Amino acid sequence: MKVSEKYYDEIFEFKGQWDMPSCCGLKSRVVDGQTYIIVTELYQENPGTSVTYAGRSLAEQICEAKGLKLDEIKYLECNPDTNSKLSFYDEEYFEVDFNADNTHRYRQLTPDEVKKILG
Repeated sequence: MKVSEKYYDEIFEFKGQWDMPSCCGLKSRVVDGQTYIIVTELYQENPGTSVTYAGRSLAEQICEAKGLKLDEIKYLECNPDTNSKLSFYDEEYFEVDFNADNTHRYRQLTPDEVKKILG
């Protein structure tokens, strides 16, 4: 299942769990002065750790590579639509708050929020 390139501007290589070579799709957008970092799961194209399991480590690696500060960005995870019959593979975007407890760490964005960020 190949992920459409519409979901990312570049492939970002990162060190996953146990320093395993991993990659994700990456977009950054600035909307109303707020920087959004959007990581997209690449499924079979990623040889290593998923974006969800990489979590804060991935966000920190992106910030270091792009000259950003973690506390000044909004970090979003995208599960892209892969045209599967399984609802697990429907398009979804989540804002991740690494400072929240596990129950409140992920908030699913509405279609209107996604449209505002991505245009």
